Amino acid sequence: MLTACASQQEPVSPPVNLPETFSQSGELPTPKRWWTAFDDERLNTLIDQALERNLSLKATYQRLQQARAVVDREAAGLFPTVNASAGAERRETDTTDIDTFSAELSADYEVDLWGRVRAQVEAEEFRARASLADYQAASLSLAGEVSTTWFRILAQRAQQQLAQSQRQTNQDILTLIESRFASGLSDSADVLRQRQLVAASQERLVNVEAERRVLEHQLALLLGQPPAGSTPPEGATLPELPPLPDTGLPLALVQRRPDLEQAFRQLQAADAELAAAISNRFPRLTLSASTASQARSTDELFTDWLSTIAGNLILPLIDGGQRRAEVERQRSLREQRLYEYGQATLTAIQEVEDALVQEQQERQRIESLEQQIALSETTIQQLRLRYFNGSANYIDVLNALQEGQDLRRTLITAHQQLLGFRVALYRALAGSIETSPMEIGDKA
Repeated sequence: MLTACASQQEPVSPPVNLPETFSQSGELPTPKRWWTAFDDERLNTLIDQALERNLSLKATYQRLQQARAVVDREAAGLFPTVNASAGAERRETDTTDIDTFSAELSADYEVDLWGRVRAQVEAEEFRARASLADYQAASLSLAGEVSTTWFRILAQRAQQQLAQSQRQTNQDILTLIESRFASGLSDSADVLRQRQLVAASQERLVNVEAERRVLEHQLALLLGQPPAGSTPPEGATLPELPPLPDTGLPLALVQRRPDLEQAFRQLQAADAELAAAISNRFPRLTLSASTASQARSTDELFTDWLSTIAGNLILPLIDGGQRRAEVERQRSLREQRLYEYGQATLTAIQEVEDALVQEQQERQRIESLEQQIALSETTIQQLRLRYFNGSANYIDVLNALQEGQDLRRTLITAHQQLLGFRVALYRALAGSIETSPMEIGDKA
């Protein structure tokens, strides 16, 4: 009895050493609906639609409902079971027919002497809380996917506009070179090379268009809509990066993140299952009571009752070590959940640090790209001037032009990746969002 009670103590903290602070931190607190920090109303609308309509999220909510139903099913063991029965019988003899009517009311109840039934109920309650945390984590993940996909769509739209501009620039240069070739000032190879660049610009424009449409299909799927006919909001400008948020303390992160909450509840469920397995080795006391009546007619059926009450005590003596083995299995499972909780905690800390480092490096990369673009523009202008003056080779002009255009495309991608790293940081820092699963279930 004392062993069973002792096993129900509060689970210990994760078996890891948490750092006191993160490597970087801002000053502004992270809002619960963290995507609002980007100040993009189109993004806010898209995420609201996804949280309301996404089918995978609704499926996660139904798993939560199943877990809650299991709690109610197990909790029924804490109350008596009452059954009512009625019957009628006719026996035919050579001389007469005999009718017999009966009615019975019976009740059974297991006295939870060692807390076995209560421990099983608590285990399912913890699993239901784990399912709720899993639903909240899925909501956060969905918001992150919508944000990342939306920013990629904006980046592809910007790439499309840039590709159109670069194609026009390359076409204008081709017109000048063809004019010089007609005047005998340029070689035919220069014309062919420039025509090839124009064709490559057209191919790039087609590829960007195809990738943009694929991303729009992905966004429609996240919103619970069919890809065909789905039109995302207009716009081709990526939002500005918000200031770095306050990362807070690692210990607060452990208490806030829903995926860590889910791992912790699984640990508590394993602890309760261990208590139930230990209690199962002790005697069980079952009480039963019944009252019955039997008569020849329905008028006399309820005039005479026979009542009984009994108690049944079952003590397991020999089971070949089955119950002891189950206790050892549950104890090992509890240790497994403990280490999984610790690993999930370390992973959460890593995700924050990774996002911080990646964002810092991407900022430096963007600064370098902007400097390279400025130098590239100056180089292109000088080489073009020298080429048209006949003092430079066109290969140098072509290479500089291609490098400059590549740098501008890379800069757009870098801005999109920078926003993606910030989304990863917000997701790593965020707790549960203000989304009611009951509202989602009602709308389903």
